[in-house]
Amino acid sequence: MAGSTFGNQIKITTWGETHGKGVGVVIDGCPAGLSLKEEDIQVYLDRRKPGQSRFTTKRKESDTVSIWSGVFEGKTTGTPISLIVENKDQRSRDYSAIAGVYRPGHADYTFDQKYGLRDYRGGGRSSGRETVARVAAGAVCAKVLQKLGITLFAYTESIGPITVDAARFDPAQRDGNSLYMPDAKAALKAEAYLEKLIEKKDSAGGTIRCVVKGLPAGIGDPVFDKLDARLSAAMFSIGAVKGVEIGDGFAASKLRGTENNDAFSSEDGRIFKTTNHAGGILGGISDGSDVEIRVAVKPTPSVASIQQTVTKEGIPTEIEIGGRHDPVIVPRAVVVVEAMAAVTILDLLIQNTGSRMSYLEKIYS
Repeated sequence: MAGSTFGNQIKITTWGETHGKGVGVVIDGCPAGLSLKEEDIQVYLDRRKPGQSRFTTKRKESDTVSIWSGVFEGKTTGTPISLIVENKDQRSRDYSAIAGVYRPGHADYTFDQKYGLRDYRGGGRSSGRETVARVAAGAVCAKVLQKLGITLFAYTESIGPITVDAARFDPAQRDGNSLYMPDAKAALKAEAYLEKLIEKKDSAGGTIRCVVKGLPAGIGDPVFDKLDARLSAAMFSIGAVKGVEIGDGFAASKLRGTENNDAFSSEDGRIFKTTNHAGGILGGISDGSDVEIRVAVKPTPSVASIQQTVTKEGIPTEIEIGGRHDPVIVPRAVVVVEAMAAVTILDLLIQNTGSRMSYLEKIYS
């Protein structure tokens, strides 16, 4: 299977299936000398692991990470870093009834068409469990970025019709509720909305917002490696993501040029924008403002309601999906969005070191 590697200077290769022995990632290109221990990565994995609330799958996984290579005496060595998370609570029998039918909204049919066979135990590689590996890699990249003064903050912006109110926005609230919403009142409304959907055997989608602070101007290339193009590719590689916006996104199409353009100003020799409709990116290159990303996530396709489908032979039938599934994917995907943004930005930062002679001279002369 091709397509399991992402990045150029920082390359991550994920492996494993949701009902296999485990999942993992190999990170190639991480600089030597970074202080790194398993606890640094575990903090991120704990944000996405299942079984933490009524609104996540009841699958019980500790998602405990092990560093198998690339770290010696607490520091990265510059060699490939291998991270492994074992699966402990697989229940493959839950999926035996769907071995010969296609689940609506899943990759069952397309997998069969591409490979001629599929791992029906929860979707195999197309399962959201693969994102464990992405989060582990993102934790490492985020630690490098922190050393450079660059931080990322992702959160649930909306679930169904419930949206965070900007007037009540409080970053400290994000980790204070199971939905990762930085608005306590909106979180309570969203919980009530989800409770009703659970009773109806249905699910919800929503949006995730990620803000990157401290990224200097000049990162990204103006053609195929645009910062926004690379970030969009990273976000769309996450299962269930159906839309990505940078800055005002689609709302910009309704504005006039005089409204959408960000005016420039300066103070004490520092140039900055007075607004940020562009979301921190101009011409595919960072402009020094906050990079603002919004991601749309579809409703969980695994619902307990009876749905119409067909068998592998094309015979019409009905399906009622059993097993343990999230009624909403959004909260657990928040850290995944953050992780993929970290991998993308670090990759482009390292790539940028060769964009000027002065940079190379600073390093080598």
